[in-house]
Amino acid sequence: MGYKSGFIAIIGRPNVGKSTFLNRVIGQKIAIMSDKPQTTRNKIQGVYTTDEAQYIFIDTPGIHKPKHKLGDFMVKVAENTLNEVDAILFMINAKEGYGKGDQYILDRLQNVKSPIFLIVNKIDLVHPDELLPLIDLYKDKGNFQEIIPISALEGNNIDRLLQVLKEYLPEGPKYYPEEQVTDHPERFIITEFIREKVLQLTREEIPHSITVVMDNLERRENNTVFIQATIITERKSQKGILIGKQGKMLKNVGKRAREDIEALLGSKVYLELWVKVKEDWRNRESQLYEYGFRQEDY
Repeated sequence: MGYKSGFIAIIGRPNVGKSTFLNRVIGQKIAIMSDKPQTTRNKIQGVYTTDEAQYIFIDTPGIHKPKHKLGDFMVKVAENTLNEVDAILFMINAKEGYGKGDQYILDRLQNVKSPIFLIVNKIDLVHPDELLPLIDLYKDKGNFQEIIPISALEGNNIDRLLQVLKEYLPEGPKYYPEEQVTDHPERFIITEFIREKVLQLTREEIPHSITVVMDNLERRENNTVFIQATIITERKSQKGILIGKQGKMLKNVGKRAREDIEALLGSKVYLELWVKVKEDWRNRESQLYEYGFRQEDY
């Protein structure tokens, strides 16, 4: 049998563990993780290569009913992906069980021709006796090739999932070099790391009202990298919270982000952060375009 390769979409409600799964398979951090829903805003493409196959995973934004133009963009990205891939992993949260949000996605999978796998994630959080009724419930709700329980956090059953997936991938080339783990440029991943720290350190509306723009990335002598980036938010009050008393919040964001960036680049990093207010940017098409949310790219 020849070499296999294919594109696999990971879809599901917000916060079911899609990014955790992607990072687990790839073996390093490329997708940001947060306990806040709707963390992923663009398709994050992760590449996992073995001697027998190359898996190109697309971690889509969580499919949800949108509340603003950015939300519209996120849902369109996810739904467009479904018709372009060789397989679909529909991931659910074993602890939360079936909900309206899952039915919303199941309805959108009705006309999809790609094979669909139901991935029951977070099995480490439930008793085994709770799994069978959940699996039985979903069996009747969709046309699934396989139903595979996993724990992305603990790594349980990930190898079996990859083995099963390989059987459904077409024969094909290595689309990416073996050492490549994502198709996103460094600049994108760095801004995502910064945004992740804001997600982790703030509450309420702030996590969803920000985006991060790279202003400058400069490699200097002695293996050092100088980075300047701006956190965009919607209101002056949010800017004050993001900066914090005596700049404490912004320093904390910068310190945590720098650690991840240094691990990514393998270099000493100097990171400068600013905060700017762009009112209601999530509903302004010109701002969305400027910040990289471009529908034609997808």
